[in-house]
Amino acid sequence: MSRFVYLDNNATTPLDPRVLEAMLPYLQDKFGNAASRSHRFGWEAEEAVEKGRAQVATAIHADPKEIIWTSGATESDNLAILGAARMYADRGKHVVTSLIEHKAVIDPCHYLAQNGYEVTFLTPDRTGRVSVEQVRQVLRDDTILVSLMVANNEIGTLNPLGEIGAACKERGVLFHTDATQAFGKVPIDVEVMGIDLLSLSGHKIYGPKGIGALYVRRRNPRVRLQPLQYGGGHERGMRSGTLNVPGIVGLGAAAEIALGEMPAESARLAGLRDRLWAGLSERLTGIVLNGNVEHRLPNTLNVSFLYVEGESLMMGFNDIAVSSGSACTSASLEPSYVLKGIGVGDDLAHSSIRFSLGRFNTTEDIDYTAERVVAAVNHLRSMSPLQEMAEAGIDLSTVQWAGH
Repeated sequence: MSRFVYLDNNATTPLDPRVLEAMLPYLQDKFGNAASRSHRFGWEAEEAVEKGRAQVATAIHADPKEIIWTSGATESDNLAILGAARMYADRGKHVVTSLIEHKAVIDPCHYLAQNGYEVTFLTPDRTGRVSVEQVRQVLRDDTILVSLMVANNEIGTLNPLGEIGAACKERGVLFHTDATQAFGKVPIDVEVMGIDLLSLSGHKIYGPKGIGALYVRRRNPRVRLQPLQYGGGHERGMRSGTLNVPGIVGLGAAAEIALGEMPAESARLAGLRDRLWAGLSERLTGIVLNGNVEHRLPNTLNVSFLYVEGESLMMGFNDIAVSSGSACTSASLEPSYVLKGIGVGDDLAHSSIRFSLGRFNTTEDIDYTAERVVAAVNHLRSMSPLQEMAEAGIDLSTVQWAGH
């Protein structure tokens, strides 16, 4: 019997019913503006906002005063990178990041590079990790910011954040991390890891869309940012605008739930992820796991299937929501820049699928997915001349294709 399985939780997650329950009063009766200080509607809203701040701060071992509300991780990344670069431009104009960061980090860095700053893009290893040695080699006297993610959104690889944070501290360089994919899945401690700025989002942890936060360190060192928008001086002057109270309540509730359930949930998801890999690798040849086997998110599995194309493969099991390693552009299918950035060839990059598991997935979902994927791969390969050529012993990388 047909069913539908959602395995695209790194793109977004469903709202946890417990989060919705926490939000509902603030969508109806408790509708006050948190900046209204003269009546109980405003006080109620402000109290809810401060509770959310404490819940998010606790999840990353920060002080509630260090949490700035934003519309999501993209805004948080932009505020951290552009805000710090502009605030500390008199100290230097060199920024360090990597080739496989989220576009919300890469694009602001490209903007800086076009406007008088120098940006060093580090190349991670074949598993997607940036080493502390790589960071140390490129730090200079005029380096003001290093921005490296906790975990990659496509392949799930974790960076050695504590070591990188310590290297930045030694040189007095600010360290920003995009924690969007890791927040709520793996432990994060801004003190232990030496993080000065951290971006996170609500909709990746079973909270609502349209709400995020930026952690901004207040001491050792006190970090200051030039705002991207003005008007009222909300959020310590860094982010003006009426606060999204229901969203903040939802993000706070989601963070508290994630923190409380993390040990058990992470172990459960890692078990399901490994079950899916076993279900695929035991029944299929010519498949490759992308990313780091040891240092990775518990819920993410990125697999390349030789001799089939990712988009075609997804059509073969369209009752399972996953994402492909190809980004559909108007003219062509471009292979994932993350996979290209870690040295994966076009053939494997074009044939990759990301399975990202979540809180509401079951063992039955995983077994059904393995069956459907195996059947689709075998069906497509039976029609693929590439499979026949490979079986005949032809090295496909040496073939000169017509039209190239």
